[in-house]
Amino acid sequence: MRLAALAMTVTLAALSVSIVASAQDDEGSTERAPRGETLKKANQTITSASRVDLTRDFATLPLHKGSVGKETVWFVITDVSDAKIARKLGVNHSPKLSNIGLGCPACSQTVKSSNPVLGEAPVEFEGAPDFSPKRTVVPGPASFPAQSFTVGAMGGANYSPFVTVQGTGIVYNAPIVATGDGPFDVTTHDNTHDRTLAIDTDKMTTDHLFIRGFSNGQPILYLSFESSDASTAVIERSTFVPALSDAPFQNGGGDPDSGGGDPDSARASIFTFVNAKAGLEDDPPVRGASDGVGRSQGLTHAMKAGFPSRDAAVANPEVLEVFRRGADVSNIFDVFPTNSRRRDRREYSPLWDLQVGVYSDAAVARGLNGLKTDANAVRRLAARGLVTAPGEQPLGSANVLINCPALGFLESAPRGPRTTVPGVQP
Repeated sequence: MRLAALAMTVTLAALSVSIVASAQDDEGSTERAPRGETLKKANQTITSASRVDLTRDFATLPLHKGSVGKETVWFVITDVSDAKIARKLGVNHSPKLSNIGLGCPACSQTVKSSNPVLGEAPVEFEGAPDFSPKRTVVPGPASFPAQSFTVGAMGGANYSPFVTVQGTGIVYNAPIVATGDGPFDVTTHDNTHDRTLAIDTDKMTTDHLFIRGFSNGQPILYLSFESSDASTAVIERSTFVPALSDAPFQNGGGDPDSGGGDPDSARASIFTFVNAKAGLEDDPPVRGASDGVGRSQGLTHAMKAGFPSRDAAVANPEVLEVFRRGADVSNIFDVFPTNSRRRDRREYSPLWDLQVGVYSDAAVARGLNGLKTDANAVRRLAARGLVTAPGEQPLGSANVLINCPALGFLESAPRGPRTTVPGVQP
């Protein structure tokens, strides 16, 4: 243990030297962290990302400029409902986004632009987030749930990350990550997203901290921008947008051809746990394709391991280091843009319908609450009564929505297939 602690101290010291604190220039841009190990371009699903840094877990994304009234806003584009535009912009194709406004006018906003393709000309938004509130969290006696918390960034009036250019029917996922003309605060995030590590308004790029997770048994990377639930927004360091909870429809993720899901849903299914094993590994996470009993994930783990009260910033290298070692929630995507079957690829949506699992006492006693990497494995445990929703209810939608676009995969591309387990929500 002493050797491990010493090694960790040396690692953090070296990281502190190699990462420079963010500094502002005259144009309001922020200084980036030095380059680290880079994800192969072929492993990215958002190919417009100029690079994905695996040493400090951030992606460098194209930055776009817009306005809300007289205020300047800065946004990124990660997904779109149209396949041709997805290829043009180098972002994920998500046909389900076309359903976002069904029964929920507040779930999307209409923007004005002289070009029907978002980001190709100046954009006028209806609303923007307020990044000024201070995110705070005090872990509870068992880490999760929190003893107390306050949300950081909040969606303002008319704000949604899902937008349609006026006169078109195409829906984009275009989260706003900063407001104003600079200088940009990427340390305490007074005017930037809580996962934004750098803004460069000259090169028009932004660095955004990603999350390591899983899909179809494979380790993946994904971004996090918004949540409809206050507690989840605090844990995931995302913008709180409660209106998204009305997005169509609960338990809408799933394959209608296999008796699940809803063809009019904008949601896909994602899984997390309350009482999975918690704690960082001694070594940096090299996530394999097995279910990995003994590894950690979930809400209690994230609260215990992720320095929950500290800001994610280049100026706080110890926080970035614990994320690199697996301190985030490590959720499980049901589907992924690389799935082999077309019907599974079409099920992908960046708007995830969270299913919160609780391992039974019997499952915990048998050590079955280790890392899970495949939604089908979770469903099989639920079918055996070893995983339920909180309150021993059947596993299903918690009606917590999170905007988490797929970014890429570490090893092999997730292929599926998905399956539906009888008696368990897809």
